[in-house]
Amino acid sequence: MLSYRPGSTFAHRLDPRSKLLVQFGLAIAAVAHPTLPWLVGTTAFALGTLAAARLSPLAVLRSYRVVLAVLALAPVVAGVALGPPWFRVDLALRSALHVGRILPVLLVSAAYLTSTPVRDTRAAVQRLIPGKPGQILGIGMALVVRLFPLVLADVREVRDAIHARGGEARPLRDRVRLLAVRSLERTLDRSDRLSAALRARCFAWNPTLPPLAFERRDYPVLAVGIALSVSPLVPV
Repeated sequence: MLSYRPGSTFAHRLDPRSKLLVQFGLAIAAVAHPTLPWLVGTTAFALGTLAAARLSPLAVLRSYRVVLAVLALAPVVAGVALGPPWFRVDLALRSALHVGRILPVLLVSAAYLTSTPVRDTRAAVQRLIPGKPGQILGIGMALVVRLFPLVLADVREVRDAIHARGGEARPLRDRVRLLAVRSLERTLDRSDRLSAALRARCFAWNPTLPPLAFERRDYPVLAVGIALSVSPLVPV
């Protein structure tokens, strides 16, 4: 499960604003350069961010296994043809190259999630985007980061309950329907409880957030993030 883990790694000691800029820049660079050299380079950079957060690449890939399985279908679907030769390798490879650009973005996001407290993320967003829009976006990101792992855990519990009651013998359509309906019920129930908890704790739009300050180690990271962001403007 990808969530914040306390630690003292290099990634943990960075300011969240510099880490957000690197994520933003890498996403731009990966999307703007759909070529194999750039894919290799951005993936190598993403593996470096995992090393900075002391994360195992295999563990991260296991956490994203459902997403990766869905992405892996894209080249297969793109290569299928309705007539001879029935499967076009060139289209499949081109689709795989485009889909592969998502992998480094996922890896960098994993490094960020495990090395950045939710409060620091909210503080970074509200300092980058002033006023009410920043507050709304910061609250939204904080809630998503906190709730998404819980929603995934609910889905797994529902799936295990279906299997424990002999659900594997049911048709696939029935299993998908049960999983979707029960998971949605749990998510709505969890959101109602969250709303009640926020009211009970006197939820504030503008609470006292942790102080943020750039240190010497943040400036090279900021430079990397800026370089990645402007890379589409540089002729290759």
